[in-house]
Order: sequence, then structure tokens, then C-alpha cells
Amino acid sequence: MKLSFLKQTALFRGIEDEALETLLGCLNAREKHYDKGSTICRAGDTTHEIGLVESGSVNSIVNFYWGDSHIFDHMETGEIFGETYAALPGRELLADVVAAEDCTIVFFDMDKLLHTCESACSCHNQIIRNLMQISAAKNLGLSERMMHTASRSIRERLLSYLSQQAQEKGSASFAIPFSRQQLADYLGVDRSALSNELSKMGRDGLIRYHKNEFTLL
Repeated sequence: MKLSFLKQTALFRGIEDEALETLLGCLNAREKHYDKGSTICRAGDTTHEIGLVESGSVNSIVNFYWGDSHIFDHMETGEIFGETYAALPGRELLADVVAAEDCTIVFFDMDKLLHTCESACSCHNQIIRNLMQISAAKNLGLSERMMHTASRSIRERLLSYLSQQAQEKGSASFAIPFSRQQLADYLGVDRSALSNELSKMGRDGLIRYHKNEFTLL
């Protein structure tokens, strides 16, 4: 495991090298590689571990009974997944976690993380604080997504999302972190319908865009 990389992640922010080595042993850390398309966690399974993406990226995919699937979330290098289920013993996963590309995952035992060691070391307390901040940020992100998808029309969903992006970037011109398909998945709409609506919004003088770069007019 690359300690220099782990120190830069949100989960291990503020933890020094020597303390980090001790903490990794305390958390039963293990590293595993997955090829692109491999299933890391399967819906219906339970888990007691958090996964941290050390390299590559992963998708959280919901599979429906009739055969369709939907990318619910995407985790890049340095991000974590599975923490909600790992904190709720026996709770079954609702989605598959699949390698979006060749990736390496570091797993940590959630029970070991939540229950501090006998010495109650400061680094253990720090990682718990870090995890709480990560979880709070994810909850905020889900709330924002619910706000964007509350509207019935595709245009209203786009306007809600693009307005929020402009506010976050502090500019009417900005780049979004999604491809066209990822944006459609995020907003819960058909990709073709999304592309058609973007074209209409451009003709109506509301936006100007190229690939993932947008300007609100």
C-alpha cells in the first residue's frame, strides 16, 4: 500500500506516516486488484468493510428485475464506498459495485474503525472524524441530487443542476464532471431526450455548451 497516497485521501487526512502504519494494522487493511468489469461487491451481499479506491475507478450499478441497469454512483481514485452498509451489520447491498476500469481497492474493517483501540490513539479518533465528514458530504450530495430530480421536466432538472454548478464554481462558465451518459444517469432521464433538450435550450438562448463545458446565458 502506498502510504504517501493514503495520506492524501480524505479518509486519512491529518494522520502522519508512523501513526498510519500502525492504524492500517489496527484496521485489518488489505489490498486487492480487480480487472475492468469485475464485480467487487454484489447486490444482496452483506459487508463489514469499507473500500477505498487506490487506483482506477468503480461504479455502483443498480440492476432491475427486467434486465435494465443504471449507474447510481461513480467513485474515483481516493474515494470510499460501502461505508453505510458496513456500519449496519447484516444490511444487504442494494447495488453491485463494479470496476469501471482496472483498479486496486484497499479494504478496512469497519468494526475495527468504529471501536477505538485500548490506547484510544489520536489517529484513530482522527479517522473517525474524517469518516463522519465524508458521510456528511455524501448525504449533502444525495440531497442535492434529489433536489435536481424533483422536477418532472428534463429542462427543469437541467436548469436546477446547471444553476447549482454555476453557484459552486462562482462563474457562469464551468465544466461539469459528467459525460453526457453520466449526466443522463445522474438526472434520471434518457440520454437522447437529454441531448435533444440541451439543443433546444441552446436554441432558446439559455445556454452555450461544448461537451462537458457550459456557459449560462
